[in-house]
Amino acid sequence: MKTIKYNELRRRFQLDGADKTVAHLSEALSSGDLKADDFSIRDLAEGLIPDGHQWVRELDPRSSRGMTVTEAIEGVDVTAFLNISGQIVYSKILEAYNQEAFAVSKMIATIPTRLDGEKLPGVAGIADSKSEVAPGMSYPHVGFGEDYIETPSTTKHGFIVPVTKEAIFFDRTHLILSRAAEVGEVLALNKEKRVLDTVLGLMNSYKWMGQSYNTYYSGSTDPWINVKTGNALDDLTSVDAAENLLANILDPNTKEPVLIEPNAVLVMPKKRHTAHRIFYASEYSNSSSDNYVMTAPNPFRHYKVVASRLAYRRLLDAKVADTLAGDYWFLGNFRKAFAYMENWPITVTHSAAGSEADFNQDIIVRFKASERGTPAVLNPRYVVKCTA
Repeated sequence: MKTIKYNELRRRFQLDGADKTVAHLSEALSSGDLKADDFSIRDLAEGLIPDGHQWVRELDPRSSRGMTVTEAIEGVDVTAFLNISGQIVYSKILEAYNQEAFAVSKMIATIPTRLDGEKLPGVAGIADSKSEVAPGMSYPHVGFGEDYIETPSTTKHGFIVPVTKEAIFFDRTHLILSRAAEVGEVLALNKEKRVLDTVLGLMNSYKWMGQSYNTYYSGSTDPWINVKTGNALDDLTSVDAAENLLANILDPNTKEPVLIEPNAVLVMPKKRHTAHRIFYASEYSNSSSDNYVMTAPNPFRHYKVVASRLAYRRLLDAKVADTLAGDYWFLGNFRKAFAYMENWPITVTHSAAGSEADFNQDIIVRFKASERGTPAVLNPRYVVKCTA
């Protein structure tokens, strides 16, 4: 573990100011030069608060000589301590929030928005007709057809991590950071589950041109067909069938095939190794009837394979039979099909010192972590669902 020189950190805070110091610390934490566990919450308090050793000692009621904690620390400048410790707590929350287990959230686009649900306008595609211009004739004019989708209302999610006087006095840094990690993990888990419900079609939020639709359809009379039954992921022919289904989906305005390059596959744990063999093999060989062996590069190596245990669990929770759920798989361009409409990303703020919680509960500072957003379907024609 690195030795943190808290007095030096305090001098930098005094010379450079809060913003620059926190920025430098954030960069060091992001790069891995420093880790949240390298810090001691008690040493931070003693090094960053003026007369910090005395301040920490006064957290012990025996040293206050009948004076309350609030009275003992009144007027003490704890700005540096709050800002630096806040950045450390944020780093731990973010580390847990961004862990690889929540992979599906990273497969879709993130669209910043200041609205609680919005109408995303688009321009209807131009059909490839009457584009030929005869000599001396005027070029045809292009009109603008109405095309829009409506996204669901956003929701806010968050928790508070309290830091008590005991946590500082007894230097329970590990406990504070463990709680911060739990907060980051739970917030990320909640987001991942909401994203999965949308991607899997368990929550149908697609609203196009004022009308609501299911994300996935099968049959011959539906607005688009992006479900392939009887197509378990077994070999190259399974992928061919999924790609052919995608190729037959038409743009509703131009009636031309949807222009898309599928680049990702979502599978359940049961098919994880099968998917890796199919998509990550360097080449394929095939023997002909006249004993010739033909070898060719793998045409599917550009796909990214994501196997999700959480996806499988969401299907089971939605009452999909275990014998069926394990064979669900999805192929397409997820960033064009889905997005997370984000009012604000994971954000951490801290309370002011000397609050009522300080007096009533011996909580010196509280760190509040929150994020607000909602998953949305941008265009379901960019992804197909396959089942056994």
